Amino acid sequence: MAALDGNEKAMTDRITICASCRAAGEAPRGAALAARLRIALEGRAEVGTADCLNVCKSPLAFSVRATGKAAYLFAGVDPGLQEAEIVAFAALYAAAPGGEITDARPCGRLRHCLIGRIPA
Repeated sequence: MAALDGNEKAMTDRITICASCRAAGEAPRGAALAARLRIALEGRAEVGTADCLNVCKSPLAFSVRATGKAAYLFAGVDPGLQEAEIVAFAALYAAAPGGEITDARPCGRLRHCLIGRIPA
C-alpha cells in the first residue's frame, strides 16, 4: 500500500478473493470480481486476490479481515449475482465494532455462503 499523505485514512479492511476458483467448465472469475470490487469499494477497503483459499469444492471463495477485527470466509459465491451483496457486507463490516456483524440480512443470499468467522 502506498504511503499516506496525512489527508488519507488507512484502509484496514481487506477482501481477498480466490483467483483460481472456478465452477466446472468455466474459467476462473476471481480476478474479474476483484477488479470490479476495487472500483465499487475504492477508498473503503483494499481488494486483492490469492492463488487459492482452499475451498475448491465450493467456488468462488473470498475472505474479509482487518487488524483487530473478526475475519470471515465465504464460499459458493456467484460473482455475477452477488457483487452487490459483497459490497453490502463490506459496509456492514466497516461499521461493525470488532468486525462482529449481528444482522447480515442486508447482505441477501451472501449470508448463507458464510463458511466461518474467526474472532479477532
